[in-house]
Amino acid sequence: MAIEKRLQANKKNIMEVDFIREYALSKPDVEESLPFGPDVLVFKVAGKVFLLLPLDTDILQFNVKCDPEKAIELRETYAGIILPGYHMNKKHWNTILVNGSLSKKLLLNCIDDSYELVKPRKKRTP
Repeated sequence: MAIEKRLQANKKNIMEVDFIREYALSKPDVEESLPFGPDVLVFKVAGKVFLLLPLDTDILQFNVKCDPEKAIELRETYAGIILPGYHMNKKHWNTILVNGSLSKKLLLNCIDDSYELVKPRKKRTP
């Protein structure tokens, strides 16, 4: 309930926040929480963070985990829109600005990649 109230307080980006939130929650075993206070939604799978979504920024943005080589490639290709992870390990995390410059497909691919990097691996049977 607290999450919904916080989303309503940030009407400027509510459609985009709802879209990202619903997409993240549609993935298997995802949990949503507010461990850093009311202004940052955190999405985890198996207790590991794969998406951080601040609610108090002027331009909507989110942090996702990324393969280090791909992180650099994305930052070079989308300079000024995909940045090293804000308050995160810059080798493994990117901050993505949602300002209309990137396609929804790319935004969702970044979330998918992050989820895949942190979700538990299935154990191989010998």
